[in-house]
Amino acid sequence: MRVKILRVRTPVILCILLLASALCVSAQQRPLLTDDIDITPAGALEISAGVDFYQDARFPLSGMEGDLTRLGNIRIKTGIAPNVELQLEGVVQDYVSIDSITSPSIPLNVTGNSTHDFGDILVSAKIKLRNEKQYLPAIGLKFGFEMPNTDQAKGIGTNQINIFSKIIVQKKFGSVVRGTPRMNLMGNIGIGLMSAPLDRFSQNDVILYGLAGIYRVTDHINIVSEINGRSSTRRNAPIGTESQGQVRIGAQFRASNLRFDTAAAFGITRNSPRTGIIFGVTYVSPSIFTPAK
Repeated sequence: MRVKILRVRTPVILCILLLASALCVSAQQRPLLTDDIDITPAGALEISAGVDFYQDARFPLSGMEGDLTRLGNIRIKTGIAPNVELQLEGVVQDYVSIDSITSPSIPLNVTGNSTHDFGDILVSAKIKLRNEKQYLPAIGLKFGFEMPNTDQAKGIGTNQINIFSKIIVQKKFGSVVRGTPRMNLMGNIGIGLMSAPLDRFSQNDVILYGLAGIYRVTDHINIVSEINGRSSTRRNAPIGTESQGQVRIGAQFRASNLRFDTAAAFGITRNSPRTGIIFGVTYVSPSIFTPAK
């Protein structure tokens, strides 16, 4: 859920969007951040876990810069109806190897050259509003909130409540093999209401965006690509709510009942990590409960 296309020239943005359109698969599938419209089967659980490594990450509120490692990047999704899904996301532990701390805006409880903290938990619901037609895409809605689980004194999180809502559009193309289309293209657009950590009774409204694709190379290998982020609607964004965004290019590998994934990430805004690499695995359980009717 991060964005901002400031400081990126128009030709570069167009090239990225064309690349994302050409490499299609399905999103909110690891390693993508952009949401797809597909609903987890009712009563089943989709459990994803991963590890992310980012270089030159910036934390404007604490003035901290360094390399970020995210251990236990967890996503849990379950269908509660044929067109409704609940999601829970969070990071078990964020570690930062600190390169520098410049003009922190808040008191910090950081010693030495490293710090760590729990990640904020994100709770959301996704609703499929319309199935895909021959020439028309499927349409859905996702909304939720980010809880203030972090300790801002650790320098990583902002300890704020943030709310978001976005529209999801998805279109599949090509032959279907074992339920998987040749190409799957997804787009997200929405708005996030971010509390300003230093300003009482103030918030920053940010535009949320995402464009992602998955291309089936074989029955067991997919190529994935996306651009995803948030863009501030205020010229001078309150500290802690700045625009962020990244491009991801990677792959998914299916083996038995598991889907492994990896991707490279490239920041596209001043406050985004410069580069990163992501690894993860996903498991979808059989139905383990019967949703209430």
